[in-house]
Amino acid sequence: NAGGSELCAFHRGSFCVDAFTFLNSEYQVKLWASAFGGEMKSISAKYSGSQLLQKKYKEFERAVQVEEIDGLQLVKKLAKNMEEMFHKKAQAMKRLVEAAEEAHLQHEEEPDLQYEYFNAVLINEVNEEGNNVELGGEFILQPNDHFNNLSVNLSLSVVQVPTNMYNKDSAIVNGVYWSEALNKVFVDNFERDPSLIWQYFGSAKGFFRQYPGIKWKPDEHGVIAFDCRNRKWYIQAATSPKDVVILVDVSGSMKGLRLTIARQTVSSILDTLGDDDFFNIIAYNEELHYVEPCLNGTLVQADVTNKDHFREHLDKLFAQGIGMLDLALTEAFSLLGDFNKTGRGSECSQAIMLVTDGAVDTYDAIFAKFNWPDRKVRIFPYLIGRESAFAENLKWMACANKGYFTQVSTLADVQENVMEYLHVLSRPKVIDREHDTVWTEAYIDSTLEDGQGPVLMTTVAMPVFSTKNETRNHGILLGVVGTDVPVSELLKTIPKHKLGIHGYAFAITNNGYILTHPDLRPLYGDGKKRRKPNYSSVDLSEVEWEDKDDTLRNAMVNRKTGTFSMEVTKSVDKGKRVLVLHNDYFYTDIKGTPFSLGVALSRGHGKYFFRGDVTVDEGLHDLEHPDVAVADEWTYCNTDEHPEHRHLSQIEAIKLYLNGHRPHLKCDKELIQEVLFDAVVTAPLEAYWTSLVLNKSENSDKGVEIAYLGTRTGLSRINLFVVPDELTNQDFLTAEDKEGVFNADHFPLWYKRAAEQVPGTFVYSLPFNTGSENKSIVLASTAIQLLDERKSPIAAAVGIQMKLEFFQRKFWTACRQCTALDGKCSISCDDENVNCYLIDNNGFILVAEDNSLTGTFFGEPEGAVMNKLLQMGSFKRVTLYDYQALCWVYSESSDSGHTLLDPYFAFLSAVKWILTEFVIFISIFFASLVSSAQRTGRSMQLPCDTEYPAFISERTIKENMGNIDCDGCFKSFVIQQIPSSNLFMVVVDNKCDCSLFEPITMDPIEIMYILYWRCERLKMQKDRRRPDTCHPFHPEENSMECGGAVTLISSFVSILLSLLIAVFIR
Repeated sequence: NAGGSELCAFHRGSFCVDAFTFLNSEYQVKLWASAFGGEMKSISAKYSGSQLLQKKYKEFERAVQVEEIDGLQLVKKLAKNMEEMFHKKAQAMKRLVEAAEEAHLQHEEEPDLQYEYFNAVLINEVNEEGNNVELGGEFILQPNDHFNNLSVNLSLSVVQVPTNMYNKDSAIVNGVYWSEALNKVFVDNFERDPSLIWQYFGSAKGFFRQYPGIKWKPDEHGVIAFDCRNRKWYIQAATSPKDVVILVDVSGSMKGLRLTIARQTVSSILDTLGDDDFFNIIAYNEELHYVEPCLNGTLVQADVTNKDHFREHLDKLFAQGIGMLDLALTEAFSLLGDFNKTGRGSECSQAIMLVTDGAVDTYDAIFAKFNWPDRKVRIFPYLIGRESAFAENLKWMACANKGYFTQVSTLADVQENVMEYLHVLSRPKVIDREHDTVWTEAYIDSTLEDGQGPVLMTTVAMPVFSTKNETRNHGILLGVVGTDVPVSELLKTIPKHKLGIHGYAFAITNNGYILTHPDLRPLYGDGKKRRKPNYSSVDLSEVEWEDKDDTLRNAMVNRKTGTFSMEVTKSVDKGKRVLVLHNDYFYTDIKGTPFSLGVALSRGHGKYFFRGDVTVDEGLHDLEHPDVAVADEWTYCNTDEHPEHRHLSQIEAIKLYLNGHRPHLKCDKELIQEVLFDAVVTAPLEAYWTSLVLNKSENSDKGVEIAYLGTRTGLSRINLFVVPDELTNQDFLTAEDKEGVFNADHFPLWYKRAAEQVPGTFVYSLPFNTGSENKSIVLASTAIQLLDERKSPIAAAVGIQMKLEFFQRKFWTACRQCTALDGKCSISCDDENVNCYLIDNNGFILVAEDNSLTGTFFGEPEGAVMNKLLQMGSFKRVTLYDYQALCWVYSESSDSGHTLLDPYFAFLSAVKWILTEFVIFISIFFASLVSSAQRTGRSMQLPCDTEYPAFISERTIKENMGNIDCDGCFKSFVIQQIPSSNLFMVVVDNKCDCSLFEPITMDPIEIMYILYWRCERLKMQKDRRRPDTCHPFHPEENSMECGGAVTLISSFVSILLSLLIAVFIR
């Protein structure tokens, strides 16, 4: 044997004989594999009933009609359904707007108005005497299942006032009084559309009216930090998109507390910017300092990632030198002008935010050169500190440039003063009477946790204006009305059975951010309860990353209708496994919203579905069986529309609908017809499984515990071969097992994996989703095809759960078979120099002599062999990317610094400061706190990009053998596929020390971008579609309301003269 002779050259004595014998043991390994494969297929087929079910579907072959799915027609129909649903929500908001504006029109402001309203924090609170506290009162609250059993009042709303505001302030009391008129409309809206959840009115004065009424609880510090005016839905509805340059004075006079207040002011301004806005921050003294130097001369989108990046740089600002405001203003005007010409910004409103402790001049010449007479750039000066020596100059700048001046004396003043600019930017929209409907990107509402964790929402909002003629040119914004729409409500309109096993629907915003997608992962941590920092701005290109040119993304952003195809690698089972699919994408826009909808269908069986035909009586009879279930997250019947249906499970609703007991119940007739068909076809398995249970001689060691099946309509049946208490894994096929059951956006994992196996074979796996501590079971499942041809849809999948110990015992028994006449095999798994493994098609170990390796990736204990298998083509490595990852980093600053800058904690500190009047002491105290926080480092998780490998076997290679040179010692191995399965037996000679080969792991690696690429990524701006409306200014706007009733040093006549000079210069 040539191979053997070559091998002997590197070995001495018995080693040569052993290696030669090992390489000639391929036949023995094949025998073991065949014996084990045959027994496991027999057990799996017998207990799952796969052959019986395949036979039953065959019997109905002539009664079914196979159809190819028209993806384009499907996505258009879905978009139309969503459009109608969204329109209903928008109409509800329009009724609130009309009611609010009418109520305000009829109301006359009363400075001394006294009015007792239901304060959300104080309701049902009593004092020491047992009496209701002021603004409390008895407020009836009852649990309501539509609001996740929260205690609410469906007749009345409550009013929340931020902690830093006086809840009996005249402006608030007057606003609360006239907005009581909304209660009636809230109730009416809910009666018209029972799927509505929270409805609310956020007032420009700061209070928040919420329906249904619910009690609010302060945090452990007694603080309610919520202010509706810095919520995205409020800001988007109140203002138009904007380009903003923030100028921060870092001259020597800004040292100490002033710089701290300035940082918080800038941070609060960033809070008011949304995804349709663009910004940059420039610090100035005698020189200009771009806070992010690599973004010199440009603006970036105000998404969460960019704003957080700039916040980190704010901490690096320090005060020194002289402030040259003329340089800063010139740079800001030039930057806005140049950026506007690129066509990449908002192309709407423009503003300069000036954060400083003074200005020695009014800089008329600069404004005359760059901004007059059109005054397209508004100026918003924020005077930091208590000194007012330069206030008049800054006020003049604001009034001369359609802006607004505020003075920020303490940290407690920051938030309220920053908010003022929003009301100025809203004036043109108010005067135009444009009630633009806005929709937000997806965000998380923790108040309505649905058992799956916090709920993903989008909000529809509309602005409310003062319609009083006497204040028309003042453009007074009264507030914003809104309602939340759970993203799950969108998913309910999607017929999952039409999308196939791997298909899914997804939606994105005008900025390309995901509204819903099965690969969006907004939460992390234990129990998946913590929000990722940038979860609301995950771009479609970060989950459909194979589309390197953003062809699909850009077409959807630009609201086109069309198709796209590409090969994709989908990770499943917590990223440990990979499916290679070819997807066809179909997309169109959802009219009346900024959203676009897409549908992905995988080629092959995913492009077909079939219709079966049975009578209602037949199907209903078989549906009555107690072990039959349907996917509760699918919408067979709309149980949300009428309150009397909300308590129904989907299968209860189907039965009532079919019996004609609920004429008002709306159901999907086509889907229910297919459920009935599947119920009839799968019914014989019940009797079959029961007979196995009753036959005591079968399964005597109780190795097989559960048989289960699922069909393409979400119908499932489960049979226990042991009593529930004896189940090794009690989570499987329950709500706790997220990946093992039919979900709103995916088929069970075992179903998806079975569908990609060769028909008639079983896929075996350890269920990773049950937790690393529970690897004591093995699942085996197989897909049932409707037809024998390639275009056949998958009708169902069946499987069993068995004990791992039972499965392993069968493996070791098979490995002891021997064909030698003397009973002495050339190779044995009992030999201490031989390691035998059973691995799956993704390289995970199911059986090994060392039980601790169960569930481990094969490349970890056998790096040398895995490396050789990759070289030989038996396995291939697939590189996957995760653009929603979190990486552990060491942070030099803790939350203390952020707590200090939180406006509400700042408010408490400011009160102490005012009372003690020890300004210097407080400055030192703040500085020492920040310093202490910076010294106290800690590890924390931050967003990052990672790449990680997955491995998949090559189907065409059934067996292989090889040897590895480990520094002169040759390590030999044989790999053999187990027939009718996704498993491989690997037998390895372990005598050689191959530690020079590194283990192959599946650990993710953070993608480290070099400085240049980091900068390029910040600059990179993907395609986005601007909102359809823009209201930058209005000729009737009263620009003299610019920061309070003050006598300007430069009078209105002076401003007029300056404007005339500007015209003359031009």
